[in-house]
Amino acid sequence: MRVTVNLDSELIAKARDFSGIQDVSALLQQALKRMVEMEASRRLARMGAACPDLTHTRRRQAVPGDDIG
Repeated sequence: MRVTVNLDSELIAKARDFSGIQDVSALLQQALKRMVEMEASRRLARMGAACPDLTHTRRRQAVPGDDIG
């Protein structure tokens, strides 16, 4: 997708220095990806708080040759 945006040049310079990513397109792609990951984590954490009585279940260990799929 092609988008035209106005960005603070000092903010872009700091982001380039911190990340090591010099290409602005790649820099913005990475920033958006991180923002989405952080928000997804926050929402998942809030969902866990909505079920305080939920008990932890043991995870089944994979057995070699077991065809669980």
